[in-house]
Amino acid sequence: MLKPLITLVALACSTAAFADPIEVRTYRGQQQVEALPQKIAVFDVAALDTLAALGVKPAGVIGNLYVDYLDEVAQGAEIVGSLFEPDFESINALAPDLILAGGRSSTQVEALAEFAPTLDMTIYGDDLMAVALQRLEDYGRLFGKEAEATVLLDSFQAKLEQTKSLARGKGSALIVMTNGPKISAFGANGRFGWLHTTLQVPQAAADLGLNAHGEAVSAEFIRDANPDYLFVVDRLSAIGQGGADAKATLDNDLVRQTTAWQKGQVIYLDAASLYISGGGIQSMNRVLDQLIATFEANG
Repeated sequence: MLKPLITLVALACSTAAFADPIEVRTYRGQQQVEALPQKIAVFDVAALDTLAALGVKPAGVIGNLYVDYLDEVAQGAEIVGSLFEPDFESINALAPDLILAGGRSSTQVEALAEFAPTLDMTIYGDDLMAVALQRLEDYGRLFGKEAEATVLLDSFQAKLEQTKSLARGKGSALIVMTNGPKISAFGANGRFGWLHTTLQVPQAAADLGLNAHGEAVSAEFIRDANPDYLFVVDRLSAIGQGGADAKATLDNDLVRQTTAWQKGQVIYLDAASLYISGGGIQSMNRVLDQLIATFEANG
């Protein structure tokens, strides 16, 4: 008689940690999962960024996060692979209740789902910020952190309105990413397009915007676009690689002719926050903080 009782207690304990299933909006559509998972493995840095802001600590994370502001939340977690390649042996040993993937790990979702329910939380589309805030709301519901999510959302919206107000009337901008000596430009539909669309900053080059991954451009292109602001993302800096940095690549006679250069309005954005953890609520706050400081300094 004792054994069945122990079994019943164990079952009760094992299910007590979970709540009813909820619907989560993922890259692959609505997906139903058990709420309040206790042990999660996270392969997406943007997801980890937002979870950390909510006070959710993962049991498993990737080995190199590329952003130091997430070191604390990752401390003590098991290493379950890299941004591109899961360590399936470690995942099996961890036995997570839920796995969050996305972005660079999106291609591993099917393989990860062999070990635990897996959500593809890639942040995508023309309105990246809307999807990012959707993720914040869903993580809040999933982990029982609705109140924390609301506080974060309200604070972010206030900062967003402040940034938009400061950017108004400041002129056009061109977003470029350097990769050593190579330069790509991004328009409103690119991966950094929310800097134009959400902040309502006009594009200096109107024909950009169809390629989410940017278009290869030259220094002549930047001169001809003549932006009032040049927003720069240094990819090598974001991924911690050596080589020609953005300042060296852009410091030439052609870029120096632009209004942005002559007015000291070439802004080297927090590259890791945009390129690695882009869409995380902390990363977006960090970029807005940088833009607020820039626009306030320029009157």
